[in-house]
Amino acid sequence: MKKLLNTLFINQPDVYLSLDGDNIVLLKDQEQLGRLPLHNLESIVSFGYTGSSPALMGYCADRNISLVFFTMSGRFLARVIGESRGNVVLRKKQYRVSDDEVMSTKVARNFIIGKIYNNKWIIERMTRDYPLRVDVAQFKDVSKHLSSIILEVRVCEDLERLRGLEGQAAISYNKLMGQMILQQKEDFYFRSRSRRPPLDNVNAMLSFAYTLLANDMASALEGVGLDAYVGFLHRDRPGRASLALDVMEELRGVYADRFVLALINKKVINKEDFLKKENGAVIMTDEGRKKFLTAWQNKKQEKITHPFLGEKIPWGLVPHAQALLLARYLRNDLDEYPPFLWK
Repeated sequence: MKKLLNTLFINQPDVYLSLDGDNIVLLKDQEQLGRLPLHNLESIVSFGYTGSSPALMGYCADRNISLVFFTMSGRFLARVIGESRGNVVLRKKQYRVSDDEVMSTKVARNFIIGKIYNNKWIIERMTRDYPLRVDVAQFKDVSKHLSSIILEVRVCEDLERLRGLEGQAAISYNKLMGQMILQQKEDFYFRSRSRRPPLDNVNAMLSFAYTLLANDMASALEGVGLDAYVGFLHRDRPGRASLALDVMEELRGVYADRFVLALINKKVINKEDFLKKENGAVIMTDEGRKKFLTAWQNKKQEKITHPFLGEKIPWGLVPHAQALLLARYLRNDLDEYPPFLWK
């Protein structure tokens, strides 16, 4: 159980939520695990299948406290709310900002600042931890270049210009990805990003990680009442969760890239976990995906101190924390959306 920004997160399995007076009570096998007053809560987020009592659901509906249910792996199931009040206002504000490119740019540039900043510190940490295994001078040059791009992004007011700056930063960062692979270099190499289809083992893993992260981010956005399909940087396209792709930009490197590199460098994944198809596409085997997903779920349980909130939370709650912060910004509770800045 974790309270964060007036939201209660329950990530223990098989916990039943019930009502006692003005308190939520957490039960497991009829044993009380915890109790918390409801009067300060805006939302209750539960990971698991056990469910909630009708009394608690009715109490929350009457008081505009949303009850959100996810699977243990983080897939969005349902959001239970009472009369439409806050969510309508929130989504209308989201749509207005999305329709205005100037307003969209002001939000989107913070996603990109987070992405570039985090990639810069991935590079800096490599020079600190492996100075004899990477080209330190080259890494420092790229780090300096990323710092200069961040300054340009901070004052950028044009969406196309912002995309161009993000592209420059991505090219510089990707040039170093191959050097960050320290083990199994014959079987795992990175020359450039290939997506549809991925043409090597590393790109196959990156594509899988980005898909998982996008799904987690979309679920988190739905959980706070935002429309995951209406973005600011990524524009509307049928079937694309544009806002999820927006917010996950700041987490791509620090969450997904570092995860993939760790699986390779720790030899959790090896060349036997991949298949090459006739068209050149590389896919993971069933066993490889099983290893990957197990490690992904374990990663989500690791604790990190959130840089803006200053609280220790599992990595798996980071998308939910960012979704909450974005919703607060759109409600004018924050002057600026605070990106996730890792160091």
